[in-house]
Amino acid sequence: MPARRRSEEGEEASETTPEWILAGRAFVRGRLQPLEVAIDHDGRIQSIGKVLTGAPRRDVGDGVILPAATDLHVHFREPGGSDEVETIATGTVEAALGGVTLVGDMPNNAPAVTDADVLEEKARRVSGRAAVDVLLYASPTRPGAVERLARTAGGFKVYLSPTTGIPEAVLPGTLGPLLRRLAEFDLPVVVHAEDPAEFRSGPPPQNPTEWDSARPPAAEHRAVDRLLPVPARLRLHVAHVTTSETAGRLRSEGLSFEATPHHLLLSERTGRDARFKVNPPLRSEPERRALWDAFRRGEVPCLASDHAPHSSASKALPFERAPSGMPGVETMLPLLLAEVRNGTLDLATLVASACDRPARWLGQPLGRIAPGHRANLLVVDFKARTRLSGRTLHAPCAWTAFEGWEAVLPREHYRDGVRIVENGEFIGRTNGTVVRPDYARRNLGAPGQ
Repeated sequence: MPARRRSEEGEEASETTPEWILAGRAFVRGRLQPLEVAIDHDGRIQSIGKVLTGAPRRDVGDGVILPAATDLHVHFREPGGSDEVETIATGTVEAALGGVTLVGDMPNNAPAVTDADVLEEKARRVSGRAAVDVLLYASPTRPGAVERLARTAGGFKVYLSPTTGIPEAVLPGTLGPLLRRLAEFDLPVVVHAEDPAEFRSGPPPQNPTEWDSARPPAAEHRAVDRLLPVPARLRLHVAHVTTSETAGRLRSEGLSFEATPHHLLLSERTGRDARFKVNPPLRSEPERRALWDAFRRGEVPCLASDHAPHSSASKALPFERAPSGMPGVETMLPLLLAEVRNGTLDLATLVASACDRPARWLGQPLGRIAPGHRANLLVVDFKARTRLSGRTLHAPCAWTAFEGWEAVLPREHYRDGVRIVENGEFIGRTNGTVVRPDYARRNLGAPGQ
């Protein structure tokens, strides 16, 4: 029989019978409200209303229904990494458990994804092994490589400084022609914005404070100078912004950018060992606080984890020899949900930055509880808190820089209307796919809307 929906105005409408209905307090149109979400047989949100009938109904009680998150920035270390650190299989399960339904996997693998053959091999590794969907970035180092990469890549990553897996950055004389060439393709371009000309020489850094001094905020500011003005039509996004000054400048230019939980919540004095070594570095407490305040005000469009795990053994090396990066895809959303629960962050700000804007930036019908969007949804119980521990998280590296921090983990995660996480366990299938932006077919709006 057709489902009957009573709208908020009290009118009834007839619709095709949905497959099932999810009922609870749902975050719709910027606020929590008691609603019911009808999910069709294709795993899409069919309709939303106060009262829906005509299909099996699941009421989550006091649970809060949220759109699942999109993480624009992960490093799953495959190909070329150790299974003891991360794989596409383990990383996507962590994403699912952390409430992330789509990840953008970066190209600094071994070998780096700089040509089409390596990219296509990486895409083959996703098939049958991914718990969530994956968008693959490529890293063109010259304009001539762009066209062939664009046939498979979901986006591009440009490194303005050396980092893990990228021993050489794009040369200053090459950057302009490369960006203009990338602008010819309707794909997002993410930039690691540090200018090596601003790095400071001296004795090898021995702790995060000295690492911050060696790669100072001036390197980030100068890199942004190099990027501007942006070529017309270029979909530019700046990764892991660390200062409110950079955030303000990019915002004034109307550009997309992200901040990470570690730059929002940790400072260069939070920990003294290499577990807290990241690129770009953790900043001073005043810098961290200013960035956090900008994020709370909704002035940072996107949240991303920059999930970059390394083994405990490699992180135990002397600081100057230890690699940069920390795990985060499983903890990104739960850490910020705890901030919502504690009253230090507005839920609308978090949903916009972790769910809505990143999904639209990648041209995906995700991140909102709205008809036509995929039913990739979370159920969150804000009363159920946990303390993070590397031993109980699912990253093979078995450590976290947020050891002992409070978090709110999703109770359930639905992908296309099918439950894939229940009570902290992954129960889904590894049928995630490689996705690409589809700006032309779907009118999803600009990322800043």
